[in-house]
Amino acid sequence: MKKLSARRRHPLAAVVVLLLALAATGGLYAAFAPASKAQADETAQSLAIDEGKKLYSVGCASCHGIGGQGTTDGPSLVGVGSAAVDFQVGTGRMPAQQPGAQVPKKKVIYSQAEIDQLAAYVASLGAGPIVPTKSQVNPAGADIAKGGELFRTNCAQCHNFTGQGGALTNGKYAPTLEGVEPKHMYEAMQTGPQSMPSFPDTTMPEQQKRDIIAYVQTVNSGQTENPGGLSLGGLGPVSEGLFAWIFGLGALIALAIWVAAHTAKAKKS
Repeated sequence: MKKLSARRRHPLAAVVVLLLALAATGGLYAAFAPASKAQADETAQSLAIDEGKKLYSVGCASCHGIGGQGTTDGPSLVGVGSAAVDFQVGTGRMPAQQPGAQVPKKKVIYSQAEIDQLAAYVASLGAGPIVPTKSQVNPAGADIAKGGELFRTNCAQCHNFTGQGGALTNGKYAPTLEGVEPKHMYEAMQTGPQSMPSFPDTTMPEQQKRDIIAYVQTVNSGQTENPGGLSLGGLGPVSEGLFAWIFGLGALIALAIWVAAHTAKAKKS
């Protein structure tokens, strides 16, 4: 019998098998690998918007409308951005208890997670200022002197020189800035809540906002020296002049009465 000779494999056969194996492995990985970070972020954002819409329907739609278009009881929220929501809800101003000349700051009723969800939904209605990052509001390394100059030029007319607040017209007022979180100060400058004008980055760059935040925090801290003694609320010459008139003039009148009384007694004797 004729012995059958073994077939020789082509030298490239092993390479072809290896490439097929790698291709199959790559296909399986693509099929079963977890979603990319971008897809995960998009999914999380969609979930936040959905949850925010539910919260909005319960707590906000009665005044601002089902789709945020606004009503006679509340302005439109289209285009206000997430920063406006984080400020208004994060300081307790919203939801408002009752209509009035100005909505006051009060106890916050939502958790930060719920505020983020509300902000995500409102931001989906139209582009607007976004919530600042921690680095944007961090006053470390800011120019406090420059911040004081900017504050006195742009803010002191309403909030007074040290940010203690002041009265405005028609029952409105500028609230005190003492104890306000840097994030909320930044958001207020970005969005211009209620009677306050807005200062977008095109008007007041990020660094200038940080300078103002640093000034407000410094001037209201316990470490700040007050060479004038009693600050009288930090209201400036108005309160100091009123104090001088009431107590200074009162003391002079009391002294005059005392002198006149003693003079009369001296004449009788």
